[in-house]
Amino acid sequence: MPNQTLELLMMMTSSEPLLTIGYSTLAQRAKNIRFPKEKSDREVIVIVQSANEAEISLEIDEEQLIRLKSRGVAKSRNAALRSASGKYLLFGDDDVTFNEAGIDEVLAYFEAHSECSVIMAQAVDESGALRKNYPTKPHKLTRFNSAKAATYEMMVRVDAIRAKGIKFDENFGAGAENYLGDEYIFISDALKAGLKGVFLPVPVAVHPKDSSGSDWGTRKDLTARAAVFSRVFGPTAPLIRALFLVKSRKGKVGFINAARFIIGR
Repeated sequence: MPNQTLELLMMMTSSEPLLTIGYSTLAQRAKNIRFPKEKSDREVIVIVQSANEAEISLEIDEEQLIRLKSRGVAKSRNAALRSASGKYLLFGDDDVTFNEAGIDEVLAYFEAHSECSVIMAQAVDESGALRKNYPTKPHKLTRFNSAKAATYEMMVRVDAIRAKGIKFDENFGAGAENYLGDEYIFISDALKAGLKGVFLPVPVAVHPKDSSGSDWGTRKDLTARAAVFSRVFGPTAPLIRALFLVKSRKGKVGFINAARFIIGR
């Protein structure tokens, strides 16, 4: 596979970058970004959210830096979608390190499958262990198997996403009241619009173990998750929420919380 990857990348003749990596961060955390090795076919942009003009110490050109006064990670991801010059876009955070071999493998798949617009891959933690119980084989993405998506596992075909007007819903994700589910909603909207996506069992990122999912079972968590299912499934959301509780391995939430979750309150 590595040889095939290199051959495919060498065949690129377009002047546009093959890949944009769009990092989302806050002014006080920007210094934590660990940039990948520079490559001629790569573009790196950093979207910094800050309420003021705080000094940002980064070894990048000014044109690679995008400042937003708004808050919310979905706004930052949308800024990356608007600004990316690359054929493909990979989303990064200030606590993520990318795996070059994994990125090359995902790019090679995209180049060989023009019908594919979204790829979900894998991430590992600091010890090298997979962060989730990922499937072991590639499969087509659907609304029923994409709920555990993380943005740093995603790569998208930029022109296809823009052509369909797909954006991150800014009412969801870190920094919003509904602090999760922005990735899942993005994928679901893309699929509803007729785009195709796949999961590949390829590690592309290293990310710390802790995440927003650790609040599972709290009223805040269940309210946010209920809103996500309503956004994705509409009138059938109560049924989907009930099935989710039945199949969930995260632990029981109690009768009252379960009832509120199912009816979406």
